[in-house]
Amino acid sequence: MNVYDFDKTIYRGDSTLDFYKCILKKNPKVIKYIFIQIIFAIRYIIKNIDKTRFKEKFYIFLKCIDNVDEEVLVFWEKNEKKIEEWYVEKHRSTDVVISASPEFLLKPICDKLGIKFLMASIVNKNTGEYTGKNCYGKEKVLRYRKEFDNEKIDEFYSDSLSDLPLKEISNKSFLIKNGKITNWN
Repeated sequence: MNVYDFDKTIYRGDSTLDFYKCILKKNPKVIKYIFIQIIFAIRYIIKNIDKTRFKEKFYIFLKCIDNVDEEVLVFWEKNEKKIEEWYVEKHRSTDVVISASPEFLLKPICDKLGIKFLMASIVNKNTGEYTGKNCYGKEKVLRYRKEFDNEKIDEFYSDSLSDLPLKEISNKSFLIKNGKITNWN
């Protein structure tokens, strides 16, 4: 089985930020939360709060969206083209995507790509509140183990050194930078 990070790995860019920008263009009232988002970003940077709490406050903009599911589908209609071609060619039915991005955002595109196994941050699409921790770093391994026990990962792909815990349980690992794949030794 092959495991992939999503953002900046099989998707060119950060899907959460792209979705936010898309919503901001369509719904300028989202800007009213910018000061809360900035304050919590600063608190995260100075290590006053953890990543989950920071992201929860970032997602406060979801409160301004009347139909999140519809907006997500519109977003993917425009942004599906940012899925890396190398991934489309390599895709297998047993692929797993493990991402810190919200599950509600990634599920429609993963379904369309035929990715059955998605592990992502569980975020309430109407409030931005988390159920559990942000799916990041060691949390990714915990979720993988919960679903697949001790099954070894054949190949693992990521853009980030924060995914070192998943690399450690993989037979082969690859780093992605600007759509280019290199061995991660």
